[in-house]
Amino acid sequence: MSTYRLENLFAPHSIALVGASPREGSLGRAVLKNLLAAGFEGPLHLVNPKHRSIEGLACVPSLSDLPSPPDVVVIAAPAAAVPDIVDEAGRIGACAAVIITAGFDRGPGSAEDRIKASARRSGLRIVGPNCLGVIAPAARFDASFAARPALKGDLALISQSGAIAASLIEWAGERGVGFSGIVSLGDKIDVDFGDCLDFFAQDRGTRAILLYVESINDARKFMSAARAAARTKPVVVVKSGRHKAGARAAHSHTGALAGSDAVYEAAFRRAGLLRVYDLDELFAAAETLSRVGPFRGDRIGVLTNGGGIGVLAVDRLVDLGGQLATLTQATMQALDASLPPGWSHANPVDIIGDADAARYARALEAMLRDDGVDAVLAMNCPTALVSSRAAAQSVADVVKAHRSGSFKPKPVFAVWLGDRTESQEIFEAARIPNYSSEADAVRGIMHLVDYRKAQDLIMEMPPSLPEDFSPDMEAARRHVRAALERGERWLDPVAVTGVLEAYQIPVAPVRLAATPEEAGRLAASFLASGSAVAIKILSQQIAHKSDVGGVVLNLSSESAVVEAARTMLAHVAQVRPDATLDGVTVQPMIYRPRGRELIAGLADDPTFGPVVAFGRGGTAVEVINDKSLALPPLDLTLAHTLIGRTRVSRLLRGYRDVPPADVDAVALTLVKLAQLSADVPEIRELDLNPLIADESGCIALDARIGVEASPAGQRRTALNPRFAIRPYPKEWERELTLKDDWRVFVRPVRPEDEPLYADFFQKVTPEDLRLRFFAKVKDFSHAFVARLTQLDYARAIAFAALDRKTGELLGVVRLHSDANHDTGEYAILLRSDLKGRGLGWALMRLMIDYAKADGLKSVHGQILRENTTMLAMCAALGFEAHADPDDRDIKTAVLDLTRVPDPAPAAA
Repeated sequence: MSTYRLENLFAPHSIALVGASPREGSLGRAVLKNLLAAGFEGPLHLVNPKHRSIEGLACVPSLSDLPSPPDVVVIAAPAAAVPDIVDEAGRIGACAAVIITAGFDRGPGSAEDRIKASARRSGLRIVGPNCLGVIAPAARFDASFAARPALKGDLALISQSGAIAASLIEWAGERGVGFSGIVSLGDKIDVDFGDCLDFFAQDRGTRAILLYVESINDARKFMSAARAAARTKPVVVVKSGRHKAGARAAHSHTGALAGSDAVYEAAFRRAGLLRVYDLDELFAAAETLSRVGPFRGDRIGVLTNGGGIGVLAVDRLVDLGGQLATLTQATMQALDASLPPGWSHANPVDIIGDADAARYARALEAMLRDDGVDAVLAMNCPTALVSSRAAAQSVADVVKAHRSGSFKPKPVFAVWLGDRTESQEIFEAARIPNYSSEADAVRGIMHLVDYRKAQDLIMEMPPSLPEDFSPDMEAARRHVRAALERGERWLDPVAVTGVLEAYQIPVAPVRLAATPEEAGRLAASFLASGSAVAIKILSQQIAHKSDVGGVVLNLSSESAVVEAARTMLAHVAQVRPDATLDGVTVQPMIYRPRGRELIAGLADDPTFGPVVAFGRGGTAVEVINDKSLALPPLDLTLAHTLIGRTRVSRLLRGYRDVPPADVDAVALTLVKLAQLSADVPEIRELDLNPLIADESGCIALDARIGVEASPAGQRRTALNPRFAIRPYPKEWERELTLKDDWRVFVRPVRPEDEPLYADFFQKVTPEDLRLRFFAKVKDFSHAFVARLTQLDYARAIAFAALDRKTGELLGVVRLHSDANHDTGEYAILLRSDLKGRGLGWALMRLMIDYAKADGLKSVHGQILRENTTMLAMCAALGFEAHADPDDRDIKTAVLDLTRVPDPAPAAA
């Protein structure tokens, strides 16, 4: 449902409180006090059959006795009565219910189950149960039992914990920080993080969003909403339970590395969220975001009257990955002219302990004028020589003047040590973020820097994959299908090799031997080519061969192979009598003396599904624990970023006489693994360990693949449905033949398509661009084009028509669904020299087919009234055009998809 009826929840016209009570200390009494104190201006109805009135307000016995249905029903009644109350609220036409009551049982037939079923029937939105409540200060609506009223502001808080929400309200009240909305989700049987993210992302009164997360129920919904929200405003998240074990037992090295919190970390990073690790850091983020927006750059100037605290600030800045600004010569000269000779002559700018207000002002003005400084941290240590309050006021005055200037202002952050009461009032009045310590301040600054870097990263254009990468998906599926039909959980080594070769992942060749004598014979061909061999135990029950003496290396003769295999089988049978031994595998020894041991693979997370892992490999991989995770699908930019987050990435760059490894080959291997996971959902665990990388490329010396049957009823042609991020929908690629036997290849747009747009826009006339964008378009910047090419396929799609011969971009049609996934808005643009050849019609038909298959109920597009060609085509396609009530120059064309026949099944 997503944002359905949430506008009624956060801006209600009428409220009913069920369970209102006059008894002090009761939940109903606390909620009523807050509703009254907030000053809600609409009708407030009380429901309690035991009282005629409370606080001068009339009570009615039930919701059905109200004169009209309320927008929001707040429920503080005993748990046993709540299912019937919810059912009644739905029947009378209420929009939403906030269930503050706790103590419900769960599972089939439970009270929560009955509440969900009842709400689903009526369309009633449910917040809770077991929650603090909902607060919307702008609407004067406080349906909570928080001890303190929330101030009006532009931060949205979405918390799974009522206690955390209450604590943040307390902290914010003391600091003058306000909220656009506060939601305590509780057990989130309906309204969840995804719904609230979608709502507040669109809310003009919200500048940043704070999340407190304990668990995510619907990973794909959360990721889609989080990615959309983070592109429009900062989203900060703190996640509890960081050290809980994953819910799924892992039998591979990769699975062991992919702990639950590490996967959440990867998900937050992929969505562009800013993760913090405790409430202090969340408070610091709230302080920063409530007063300053994200800024470009990371070069920080430090202004202080105490050298020691300046050094501490720099240390913390470096610890967190920040950069100390280098002052320009002009700034140095300006500071020399206005400061005493003893100043530091460097950044940090130490203006000495006797610095008065005028000295602070002159130094800060010079630093803000410096083009090499992106932000300034101003600090003060109290002394008996000068007034700290006057210094704070001078900083505030300079900042105010700077903001009113003709150039873009730079943010200023403040730390005034000692008694902060007076300085805090000054800074808060000037909306200057201020902190109790240099560490908190630097952390707050880096929140904004890290957010901006995350946004830049997700907007980067990835390089294209090699044109010769064309995996044999059906071959990989055959190997997996055969193993599942035999009831095997792990592929045998030959099948593993077959799967990897189908995806062009280099792997050492392998042979299976049932007996020691057969192992000797199979080793002969490897030995004849001058290579020694390795043998390894073969058993479905043994995950880590070296742990049981199941690996022998560097065997140089057939007799040595036979003897080693015989000894190995006997030893493993003794230490693992429970295991069925199927023989041994024989592989040639591959020598890469300057190779680095890596691990790459796939794991399966119970919340977020498949995860790609990378790190330092070898037998001690879990002990070393040098790993990084990412959610698929991956492109080469994301793969390189994944590699760069590990310590072993430094070794890959080369050292002493060891040349750099081919990192591009490693990144491509990670992309191939992600694609394999998309194409073959039955693969649940995969290890390449060790994956040896050197200057010539990379090769897997050992590999392991665990499989599990897909749930019954899953479409065979579908890409992996367990992906938290919807992968590239390859099944919607099409070959079209248009007029005059013109062949066009149409496929979904990919991020690496960005270079195609430059030439495309050159071949679209300014008039056609105006008809498409409703304004003159001159700036085709990277940011502009990136928004057209970097799509969340869960809620947006764009189809690019490409010339089969030249690869040129010929036209694009886009479709973006609303948050409720009911309707979609389309837009289309063709090269101006290609009109009248049937391309526009073909793209519109494909867009309609996709919208229908994706479950949308309607599609619409805004068309300038003068664009008669587009209006005529829409009419021929079955659209109905209506005048736009807000703009007489625009018509809205709407197509009811429920009247459109289902499209032909998509090809695999």
